[in-house]
Amino acid sequence: MTDTLFSVEGRVALVTGASSGIGRHMAGVLARRGASVVVSARRADALDKLVNELTSDGHAAHALQADLGAPDDAAKIAVAAREPFGAPDILINTAGFNPRKHADDVTPETWQQTLDLNLAVPFFLAQALVSGMRQKGYGKIINIASLQSTRAFANGLAYGASKGGITQLTRAMAEAWSKDGITVNAIAPGFFPTELTAPVFGDEAMSKHHASMTAIGRNGEMADLDGVTVFLASPASDYITGQIIPVDGGYTAK
Repeated sequence: MTDTLFSVEGRVALVTGASSGIGRHMAGVLARRGASVVVSARRADALDKLVNELTSDGHAAHALQADLGAPDDAAKIAVAAREPFGAPDILINTAGFNPRKHADDVTPETWQQTLDLNLAVPFFLAQALVSGMRQKGYGKIINIASLQSTRAFANGLAYGASKGGITQLTRAMAEAWSKDGITVNAIAPGFFPTELTAPVFGDEAMSKHHASMTAIGRNGEMADLDGVTVFLASPASDYITGQIIPVDGGYTAK
């Protein structure tokens, strides 16, 4: 008998922000475990490189170049995401933007851009994909929260507001759709080496500081995301919804 508890075999996943960082890694984790993965971001060359890597190893992957900055485009992206492998039953919203501006320097344009990409797009994209998940009787939506969902960091006002919103959005989405077999949860990463965190990892003192703030004593490594990715995308998490799961080495526990 095949154990399907942690299986994503035969599932279809759409991963946004997949050209780099956490999104790229999570897409690879699912593809290597048997899911057909549609990876989306603005940078077509980076997406093509990822797809070539995955397909060369015999995994199913398709690149969907799209600018996710406008919530109005979510429905079009959802339609395009269905074409390669059918309707996605896993959605991972990793696309994000952090302008890193002091509160005095945040403009209405910066504020709106940050909240659109980090908060509005995850909702409207999920909303556009829910009908396909309902038809399958299976849906796994994974949002990306942050340390800044619960605490303030310098020059992070707009980003922190959007990530604070993601925690409540995740709960509200879970309340709306879980009775249809669609669970909605969020991962709240600590400091992982990505393009968004390049200023942190480019400063040795700052990187060491954040490592010292964890209970484990180090910053995150991409492999630390593997287990929670598979767990939240698979039947193993069927009775878990509306939750924010910190993957931060105990940063928020201290």
